[in-house]
Amino acid sequence: MPGVGLEHFMDLLMDARDAQAGRTGGTPRTIEGPLYVAGAPLVEGDVNLTDDADDTGTLFMSGTIKGPDGAPVEGAILHVWHANSQGWYSHFDPTREQTPFNNRRRIRIGSDGRYAFHSKMPNGYSVPPQGATDRLMQGLGRHGNRPAHVHFFVEAPGYRTLTTQINFGDDPFAADDFAFATRDGLLPVPNRQGDTATIAFDFELQKADVASDEGFSSRIRAAA
Repeated sequence: MPGVGLEHFMDLLMDARDAQAGRTGGTPRTIEGPLYVAGAPLVEGDVNLTDDADDTGTLFMSGTIKGPDGAPVEGAILHVWHANSQGWYSHFDPTREQTPFNNRRRIRIGSDGRYAFHSKMPNGYSVPPQGATDRLMQGLGRHGNRPAHVHFFVEAPGYRTLTTQINFGDDPFAADDFAFATRDGLLPVPNRQGDTATIAFDFELQKADVASDEGFSSRIRAAA
């Protein structure tokens, strides 16, 4: 997945530029990956991401979107997407069995900055065994496994748009993600009770210096 390596390099370059400019703080950013789809349903409240039956437990995730001063951010939109238990993302599932926008939503955040969602829990997955990427990784002495993870964009007026994801901190590959997505501060450990897992995670946004900071990168993305 050479595009993932390039995306990781661009993240490091942005980090270096921020450090040079003296910009610190905020939730760490990490790779977007290639599987975002624009136009997911825009919803409010305690949101269910999952439309399809799945043979895994339930993930509950909640927290607050804050600014650098710790105050809740008003008017934010939280984009969230993740794979199903088999490691497939809706719109990219070769089985064609998933409902469009399964495990994908945009959540409109209220004045208290709080978000909450639940979904059928994603599992970790690997590149196709013996495929080109797997052979490349083996040649480098590496594996092709990704931990269970959830992707996010966070956008809000007056703030830099954040691209990030969390890896489940108790996954065996949490700190060794072949896609270079592991970052300190993005490894929450779920509280597991039976067939449920709960993650509490707050996002901290950086103030935008210019209007262009509030937008998304110019990369090409899929749209339904």
